[in-house]
Amino acid sequence: MTETPTSVTRRPRHRVTGLAVAGMVLALAAPAAPATALVGHTRAAAADPVSVMKYTAAERRDALAYWTPARMKAVGKSVDLGPTGPKAKPWRGTPLKTIGRLFFVNANGADTWCTATAVKSANRSAVMTAAHCVRRGSSPYNTNSSMVFVPGYHKGRKPHGVFAVRQALTPRTWQTDSTDDMSALVVDADKNGRKLTDVVGGQAVAFHRPVGDKVSAFGYSATRPQLGEELLRCVGTAKKTSGLQAIPCDMSGGSSGGPWLADFKAATGKGVLISVNSALDSLTPTEMRAEVLGATAKKVYDRAQRA
Repeated sequence: MTETPTSVTRRPRHRVTGLAVAGMVLALAAPAAPATALVGHTRAAAADPVSVMKYTAAERRDALAYWTPARMKAVGKSVDLGPTGPKAKPWRGTPLKTIGRLFFVNANGADTWCTATAVKSANRSAVMTAAHCVRRGSSPYNTNSSMVFVPGYHKGRKPHGVFAVRQALTPRTWQTDSTDDMSALVVDADKNGRKLTDVVGGQAVAFHRPVGDKVSAFGYSATRPQLGEELLRCVGTAKKTSGLQAIPCDMSGGSSGGPWLADFKAATGKGVLISVNSALDSLTPTEMRAEVLGATAKKVYDRAQRA
């Protein structure tokens, strides 16, 4: 995996519970301690607002081989974050082909997962998720590996195949300051040479959308009895909170990166992606929070759809 280096200055910013899962521990995006800027890196790289990680062809082949059906099942069984709350309901409607589980090995070497969504893009290969599903905030070298996207995942079934991630793009501000928790991924074609959205379609994406939409938020929460094997949904009207937006929701770890779909039509499974699950209000969650996607997020998405 390669990455453009950059100088780093960490600035603490309080964020509540993150949503990726690793082993038995709910990942926390806590304030980072100040650190000395690294030396010897180029100013041009630091000026780039988008951080790009690239996985080699060998790494992508290894990722596909690593994530066997047994391993996918095992990672869910290794995590139990308590009972599924009353706000999160199993999705029983039209199969949502665009939403899936994003499996990876985190920076500590643990198997884990997030949620991600295929979106409309020029290269027909873009996926949206949370930045903390790609790398640890305020920590340039703690990055995730062996990353694959399984759209439509349900109880071990992979109806649309498995797609290896070849690039993972995040805002530079996430890498340096733990802000702007969103990411765009670029995936390989499947084993039959088909591009992602040719197989499953893609959700529309909107930026600079005013807060206040009625939102359907989806995720593969590590709560029981689902334990990441079924897609859950919360529905609520977004409100502003601490620079983010929030809806009532009690999904937990594993739902990170799941889409916030406005204008959602249950009959078609389509809506407009206006953000992704980012953080909870507490370890016993009542509220899901997400970024308001603006100019920085659009730069990340635009770079991904041209990759």
